[in-house]
Amino acid sequence: MAEWVCRALRDGALEGEHAPALAIKDSIVSPLGFQVFGHVLSQLSTNISAGKSQSRGLVLVAFSRSPLYYVNLLKRRGLDNSSQQRIQILDCYTDPLGWREGLVECGSAKNLPHEVYKAASVCRNVKDVDTLLSSIISLGEGLVGQAKVSFSVAIDSVNEMLRHATLSSGSGLLSNLRCCEQISSIFWFFHADLCEERVTAVIEYMSSMVASIEPLIPITNGHRGNSENLSLAERNFTQGKFHVRCKRRNGRVRVMFEEIHVGQSGINFTSPSSEDGVINQVNQALLPKVQFNLQLSEKEKNDRAKVVLPFEHQGNGKPVQIYDGRKSLMDSKYDAAPASTVNSNTNDESSKGEIIYFRDSEDEMPDSDEDPDDDLDI
Repeated sequence: MAEWVCRALRDGALEGEHAPALAIKDSIVSPLGFQVFGHVLSQLSTNISAGKSQSRGLVLVAFSRSPLYYVNLLKRRGLDNSSQQRIQILDCYTDPLGWREGLVECGSAKNLPHEVYKAASVCRNVKDVDTLLSSIISLGEGLVGQAKVSFSVAIDSVNEMLRHATLSSGSGLLSNLRCCEQISSIFWFFHADLCEERVTAVIEYMSSMVASIEPLIPITNGHRGNSENLSLAERNFTQGKFHVRCKRRNGRVRVMFEEIHVGQSGINFTSPSSEDGVINQVNQALLPKVQFNLQLSEKEKNDRAKVVLPFEHQGNGKPVQIYDGRKSLMDSKYDAAPASTVNSNTNDESSKGEIIYFRDSEDEMPDSDEDPDDDLDI
């Protein structure tokens, strides 16, 4: 399922549609969201370097980590310097408000190391969302040019962005990035615990895919302090549930689920151990919360099968003959012999005239003098 999400970002946007957007969120109970963000970043960067993605470059907006951290991360994932030339980092971490630059001018602080300038472009006013948007687009155009070649955008922390910007301006930035014709895909990460419910609702509304990191083993609120729950909490730091909700173009919602395991070798995604249990869990989550049971027991199903409906003909052991105006097998004798073979010496009783009417189609209504409900056993 994680591979499916990465393929959706790799394939990019269809013609005439907005770019697919992935929102990755976690909580303090299961803080594995940044590992998932790094996995998606590495997979998309690998596809871009291999030329397998719709986008030809990637712009990473770094709010919560240093640019050197991402450079080393991509090196550990096997991306060399030539591959990193397709990736541009907008540094919103080192000097987000321009204070360091002011101290450097006053002689109270040293200038940034040369490695920082070499690895990223420094943004010194993250409060100006319009300038931030133009900087992202400028870096992307520097990678792919101004032709009809697209690039992707990754934001490592929406929480840090909303610390310096309002909700309306931050959501406007995400919306403008999705609407940009040169952006093929976009994904971001945020901590749900640090946001109000309305903020979380807005961020999820702006995305086409929402990946939630949930604890694999729930902890009861009344016994958080005992040793058993402490050991369970430690296990939630290394494993959890990867729950994805995808909005399709036809309006339907697709729900998927996997398990996450984080170890020394990295992050692994595995299918759930009990597929039936996962399906039942998803179905129960989609059912509305009502105060009555919507399912029937076996006894109720048997009782329902024994109910005799009024339109079922019982006949009391005798064959039921119902005339509905259609031609029956008993009337086939009138068509068996042609008119030329009729004996002229028949008696008067058999030579009496008779009119036999057959309906032309099944849609024709019966005669008005007939009771259409005459065959009901009520």
